[in-house]
Amino acid sequence: MHGDLDDEIGGLRNQVRQLRNVAQDIHTEAKFQNDFLNQLQMIMIKAEAGVKNNVRRLNKSIVQYGSRNVMHVIAFALLVFFIVYMLSKMSRR
Repeated sequence: MHGDLDDEIGGLRNQVRQLRNVAQDIHTEAKFQNDFLNQLQMIMIKAEAGVKNNVRRLNKSIVQYGSRNVMHVIAFALLVFFIVYMLSKMSRR
């Protein structure tokens, strides 16, 4: 009878040891994942700052040079319209 109880206690000790190992593995994995997420968060913060900086510079550039660019687009559209108009006139003859 004592042998059966000793075997039972030994089996329980093995199971507790396995559970402890699994808990340690889970802890290690959780710590790794947490560190990874922290690094990813820092990368996202830096990327967001870079995007905001570039948007600010782009807006500043649009304000400074925007009217000239709009005039170029309008002139180009008028030129294309004129060329298409002249080609359609020539093709009717």
